[in-house]
Amino acid sequence: MTVVGGGVRQEAFKDALSERYLSYALSTIMARSLPDVRDGLKPVHRRLLHAMRQLKLDPDQGYKKCARVVGDVMGKYHPHGDQAIYDALVRLAQEFAVRYPLVDGQGNFGNVDGDNAAAMRYTEARMTEVAQALLDGIDEDAVDFRETYDGEGSEPVVLPSNFPNLLANGATGIAVGMASSIPPHNVGEICDALAHLLKTPNATIAKLVDFMPGPDFPTGGKLVEDRATVAEAYASGRGSFRVRAQWVSEDLGRGQYQVVITEIPYQVQKARLIERIAELMHNRKLPLLGDIRDESAEDIRLVLEPKSRNVTAEMLMESLFRNTEMESRFSLNMNVLDADHVPRVMNLREVLQAYIDHRHNVLIRRTKHRLEKITDRLNVLKGYMVVFLNLDEVIAIIREEDDPRAVMKKRWDLNDAQVDAILNMRLRSLRRLEEIAIREEIEGLEGEQKSLKGLLKDKARRIKHLAGEVADLKKAFGQKTELGKRRTEIGDAPDPVAVPVEAMIEREPVTVVCSEKGWVRAIRGHGLDQTELKFKEGDKGRFAVEAETTDKLLVFGTNGRFYTVGIDKLPGGRGHGEPLRLMFDMGNDADIVSLHVYKPGAKLVVASSDGRGFVVGEDDVIAQTKNGKLVLNVKGDVEAAACGPAEGDHLAVLGKKRKLLVFPLSELPEMSRGRGVKLQSYSGDSLADVAVFTMKEGLTTQTGDRHRTFTADELAEWIGKRAQAGRKVPRGFPAAPRFS
Repeated sequence: MTVVGGGVRQEAFKDALSERYLSYALSTIMARSLPDVRDGLKPVHRRLLHAMRQLKLDPDQGYKKCARVVGDVMGKYHPHGDQAIYDALVRLAQEFAVRYPLVDGQGNFGNVDGDNAAAMRYTEARMTEVAQALLDGIDEDAVDFRETYDGEGSEPVVLPSNFPNLLANGATGIAVGMASSIPPHNVGEICDALAHLLKTPNATIAKLVDFMPGPDFPTGGKLVEDRATVAEAYASGRGSFRVRAQWVSEDLGRGQYQVVITEIPYQVQKARLIERIAELMHNRKLPLLGDIRDESAEDIRLVLEPKSRNVTAEMLMESLFRNTEMESRFSLNMNVLDADHVPRVMNLREVLQAYIDHRHNVLIRRTKHRLEKITDRLNVLKGYMVVFLNLDEVIAIIREEDDPRAVMKKRWDLNDAQVDAILNMRLRSLRRLEEIAIREEIEGLEGEQKSLKGLLKDKARRIKHLAGEVADLKKAFGQKTELGKRRTEIGDAPDPVAVPVEAMIEREPVTVVCSEKGWVRAIRGHGLDQTELKFKEGDKGRFAVEAETTDKLLVFGTNGRFYTVGIDKLPGGRGHGEPLRLMFDMGNDADIVSLHVYKPGAKLVVASSDGRGFVVGEDDVIAQTKNGKLVLNVKGDVEAAACGPAEGDHLAVLGKKRKLLVFPLSELPEMSRGRGVKLQSYSGDSLADVAVFTMKEGLTTQTGDRHRTFTADELAEWIGKRAQAGRKVPRGFPAAPRFS
């Protein structure tokens, strides 16, 4: 680095960029995106609550305009946009977004449909009792304060947090290179876990999960994860929870019914969910569903009508769980800032212990602060007692002496605070009753002082005090209160409900048409006149396979891989279709060899251009991913060249130079993957096609609309052993080296 005159500094662009980006990343992590493990708040939320307290917006006070709150936060504490601050305030007031709202809003604060809140000039707000609990003790030196961004004021670094807000309300945030995602939980259950951890510091995660069996979302729903998965997520601090909508079946009589959705998964917008279901119905992806109606008022009520009374409610809901956000996953990533402001992923016990440690520290600080106040008050009260014991002399000094302060300090060995208190006393305070009250106050304060000093010296007493706080917290916000009742039902992983493919997809006959250049479409109906089909300029038809929309299509490529695609997912017959290779990850260097409709239990013969092949079961070639499934091993110039159904007792192999060999299919091994065995020997030739047939019925070939069947007697000269070269095809064989 070189310093240049005029204050300009020269440095490498890479160093300058990395330094500034690091500063930005740290700022995002520390001061914007990740919550603090102690109070569960990000800076904007903490500043909102602090500003509302400064405005005296307590739960028992009146409301104030949200614009007033946002203005104070932006002007004094949070130098960011007003809309971002207002959005944060709105979320703290939404009962469907926050399990235990921190803001009591008056006006339009949005709804579960995803509608936005009214402008801040129309809405009003004040704090809830939960927010008040978070701020409890903030005036008693419970936490550190720091200067605001402009240095004109101060703000709390963290709140005292007499409420386990991180786990109770959860948090989400995306920083630079890291993220946080914590679902909300039930406070009563958190209190039970805290009480157990206070009693048993070495408690296991499994035991804590007994008290906290899973999240408790504000919108209810049903948790459908097995206990082992939940415990593993809490033990590592990372995982996910599967939540389903709650539903009931209403009997309409005469064998008819309707399904009513009463709760939807957390953070799912109801209007968007309905739109998605309607879109799937339009695209025939939900054939079991006849209609959907939204009859919601304050409570959610989505009515689903089945298309047929033969469909069970369980089957209908299973189809919705598979295809819509009626079932969703909420991720768990307990990445938070610890007490030293270091971001790290904590497990459940570490999060609970961090909260206990914070409350323990707050208790010590508040106790010391109270002791200081008691000491100051006792000092003043003892000065008052001097007055009552020497009333006449004090009055005389005040009346006669030029500097009564100095005289009293010397006469009774008083300090400045005591003298100031005596000189500021009112005459009516000199009554006898006041003397008695002062003596009683001194006795009470000395007793409290002794108790607090004992509390500071005895950790066991402090732990007992914290347990009492947790018990009070459970009494105020636990399961027996209206706010604290568990909303999300805890269930087990559901048993799979068999939904036949035929039920999920509307079954109808189609003909799959694929051109030479690989453009595919599914045209309704069978028995199409292929001469009337139109293709792109320079393209023509190659495959035409009759199937049904419930079938799967097996695509065999020259790279030896099988690809699988549902026929219901193929484009319709209008237009020229879409490139088949784009529906899966087939490289541009590979081409399509064959198309087949998947038949469970059936078998295929696959062969490569160098004349090797084997029999493979269709169940073994189904691909689960877009990358396909490698079945026939090929390399170099060798490619997969042929594939056909293995239905018969003999195999016919044809080379490109029109040499034909027929041998029993039993000579071919059945494999799930490999190069196979030699089918036919070549000299400057390669394999063109294979066909399996029954010798009794003969080998049928096709040229255009013309068919020719070669009988067993006609094929006698071409029957041989596997791996022979074969002979020139018989007279009447198709001119092209293909069987069809």
